[in-house]
Amino acid sequence: MTARDREELLNDRYGDQPKPKQMIWNDHVERLLAHRSVRNFLSEPLPEGALETLVAAAQSASASSNLHQWSVVAVSDPEIKAQLAELSYSGSVGSKATYINEAPVVLLWVADTSRNHEISTNGGGSTEVYDYLDAFLMASIDTALAAQNAATAAESIGLGVCFLGVMRNQSAKVAELIGLPKYAYVTFGMCIGIPDPVRPSGVRPRPRQDVVLHHNSYNSERPTGWLEDYEKAFLQFRELLGMKQKTWAGSVRFATTMPYMDGRENLRDAVEERGYLLR
Repeated sequence: MTARDREELLNDRYGDQPKPKQMIWNDHVERLLAHRSVRNFLSEPLPEGALETLVAAAQSASASSNLHQWSVVAVSDPEIKAQLAELSYSGSVGSKATYINEAPVVLLWVADTSRNHEISTNGGGSTEVYDYLDAFLMASIDTALAAQNAATAAESIGLGVCFLGVMRNQSAKVAELIGLPKYAYVTFGMCIGIPDPVRPSGVRPRPRQDVVLHHNSYNSERPTGWLEDYEKAFLQFRELLGMKQKTWAGSVRFATTMPYMDGRENLRDAVEERGYLLR
């Protein structure tokens, strides 16, 4: 990749905002900066060996205490995908994630302590730790780390992905649909497939680095003008893709209202039914 190509990557990621002046570039960093959510896929199946490659990459992520507290359910059955699309319904926007049907595979990333719970129970050990919030959080974090590894691997072999937080909208029904045991829950889904070049997606801009990067202690004084700068980049991105105009601050405000929850206000009950007491 040329210096001009790398400059374009930074322009896509930050827009007209201040950009990092020093970068250590390599193929991996370039691929990470080029990440975009893909919702339009070709009808072709995944290449042979792709799924195994992604799982191997996921299993190479860091794992808390080497406990292996996640699983992944690869859904390719059109009927099950259609049910997942129905369960993704968002009342706040009045639509479903219909692109679930278009993706050849949907990966459901499961925070899964059921295996370890079984091992401890069968060995006469205590499973009291699963009653506490940290057990829930640890499994969720490990699942996210694994999924991000898989996403990076997918993009390295020409595939595109889109994470699906909407799989938590009706968490209990999703768990029932795929037959999850106790002490396992779907943290999120991931559409995966070959991106449709006729319907490309764009690289969403991020806030400039001094908004998120702190040195030695947290600086509560926000950088001057950062929100205005980011709103410009946010608007340019939406205009480029022909999306309806709205502000990022408006999106943030909506995300703090109850309609945004779309059923996830019941998530605690669903997780407790899975066995986690969240003490």
